[in-house]
Amino acid sequence: MSGSGVIILFGGTSNERRVSVASAQHIAAVLDEAAAWFLAPTGAVHPVTLDELAGFERAFERDFKPAAAAAFPSVVAAFESQPSQVYVLALHGGEGEDGTIQRMLEARRIAFTGPAKQVVSSAGVRIARSVHLSKDPKVMRREMAEMLAIYRRVVVKPVAGGSSVGLYHVGSAQDADGAARGIEESGEAYLAEEFVSGTELTIGVVDGPSGSRALPPSEVRLEQGRAFDYEGKYLGKGTKEITPAEVAPAVARAAQDLALAAHRALECEGYSRTDVISSPNGPVFLELNTLPGLTRASFLPQQLAVEGTSMLSFLEGQLAIARNRRDRAQRA
Repeated sequence: MSGSGVIILFGGTSNERRVSVASAQHIAAVLDEAAAWFLAPTGAVHPVTLDELAGFERAFERDFKPAAAAAFPSVVAAFESQPSQVYVLALHGGEGEDGTIQRMLEARRIAFTGPAKQVVSSAGVRIARSVHLSKDPKVMRREMAEMLAIYRRVVVKPVAGGSSVGLYHVGSAQDADGAARGIEESGEAYLAEEFVSGTELTIGVVDGPSGSRALPPSEVRLEQGRAFDYEGKYLGKGTKEITPAEVAPAVARAAQDLALAAHRALECEGYSRTDVISSPNGPVFLELNTLPGLTRASFLPQQLAVEGTSMLSFLEGQLAIARNRRDRAQRA
């Protein structure tokens, strides 16, 4: 398939750069005539050949170092040099998921894949209760203690992150202290969320000519004493991913309905992935990922395969959505 006029943007400044590289490798294997740009932690943008990208090994375990010097001092300069291209965003976390890159592109009427997200009320979606943690260390520790007193166990995670990086399961004052130290070192914004017991499911939602559709859910099973952290998610340590999920059809449908409701409530356009806990009282929303991983190990490609949709078909659909969104903005 020709990816002419397409640029895969990967890397970024977040601690999820390694996942981003693996997503870019998978996308580039399908869009085999696309260009690839690496956004370095410094903010500079480096051109990368597809051979260089494909030949990089153990992407989840080590940092990518581009062979070529930076072609642009910033991502803004890069975008403004190629405004007619369609950008496939293979970024994860940080500026890729907090809306920064999307706002840059939208302001310049440049086409890009992935949701254009506006946060709105998630009416009708049952959510896990949470609190945004203060960056003041003393206040942060007090807030976690208050959450523990109410729920006994909480999950502490980055507000704009994903890929299970920087995730803490807190069940004691000692756990909370360890989490607080990690948060202070990271400098990121965090939230503490009640732990909900049940079956962990994740559901992709994809937009197409017939509207939004939910993909077959995936189930995450953990070994005793393990958490679904980075090593479990990408290195296969202590977790088992099952696609399609081995749950009753009614449970799967309820999770899919919740994912669709969240996708629409947040006005996502393109694709998203929603994590839920299927509790005895029904599914509970945990979070929606606006740029879910597209690595070979990621859930969305697994679910597309079960549905019978190829990555090529999926990416062609996303490029069409990106171009249509750009054209609407230009007409407006």
